[in-house]
Amino acid sequence: MKKVIVTTTINPPTEAIEAFDALPDWTLIVVGDRKTPEDYKLARGHYSTPAEQESYDKALSDCIGWNCIQRRNFGFLLARQFGADIVATIDDDNIPLPGWGEDLLIGKETEVTQWDTRLPAFDPVGTVGPSYLWHRGYPLQLLASRQEQQMSRKVTVKPDVQADFWNGDPDVDAVCRMVFAPNCTFTDNEFPICSNKIGPFNSQNTFLRARVLKDYFMFPGVGRMDDIWPSFYVQALGYKVVWNKASVVQRRNPHDLMQDMLGREPGTGSGELPGYQHNLEIVTRLATDPEAVWEYVPGRCVRAFQLYRKHFANDQAERLPDKKL
Repeated sequence: MKKVIVTTTINPPTEAIEAFDALPDWTLIVVGDRKTPEDYKLARGHYSTPAEQESYDKALSDCIGWNCIQRRNFGFLLARQFGADIVATIDDDNIPLPGWGEDLLIGKETEVTQWDTRLPAFDPVGTVGPSYLWHRGYPLQLLASRQEQQMSRKVTVKPDVQADFWNGDPDVDAVCRMVFAPNCTFTDNEFPICSNKIGPFNSQNTFLRARVLKDYFMFPGVGRMDDIWPSFYVQALGYKVVWNKASVVQRRNPHDLMQDMLGREPGTGSGELPGYQHNLEIVTRLATDPEAVWEYVPGRCVRAFQLYRKHFANDQAERLPDKKL
């Protein structure tokens, strides 16, 4: 089985990158950006330079733009070229714990705890961690009603996506982080879990079956919802997601929390604002119309996804979003 790790960075190789690069059963792909040091080198893995990406697909590169984490989409395409069966998408500030990548549930019949909710969305963080926290991307309008969730039963699923948790600084949104400044250690025996409703997962410590790649694409032009809205989309298409125990410690790179919330230029609809405004409406609509997500993204995002999907044209014919550009 071919297993590939994909990430992006603008930093020299970090402690996390060096640890992932040393894993013997995995191949690491680091996608560079224009801010990445020109002398970036890996001991074992593959570093994809900006020039290599432009040579691979200049139109897609132009559509995604530079100095953004969505360059990672080129890593997904390279992982496909490498013949990956499983792709892990990680961040360079998430240090793998012993045993990372060994407890893989992808494609296996697995007994999990299913949490049913009458709400339009599921919050994995508030379910298994401190009840006052919530996952980045969970609709804020639902926070006061999360107690309506209840554990229903044990079920058997075959996951397409395994979203592992993170000890240390968890993936909560800027509002939650400013209020609570959390530092967490999640209890292993709470996992794995799933839900009857869509829940957010991120791109910082998540495993994907290769067949998900044609539909999983980090969205440019939607701020810090770039990985959250794709997570909603693939679940709406029917891919099965489980959240599993923490397998990394996040030592978060420096962030300006106001920028995380409002974007670098307040008033432009970047940062987490698109999510605060639209998450609830999106998850509600996706329950009956998976393609509704394309109504909330800029035209260049739709165009970029179309260009990305062309690389999978010979794998399986799929309907592309029909939003007018």
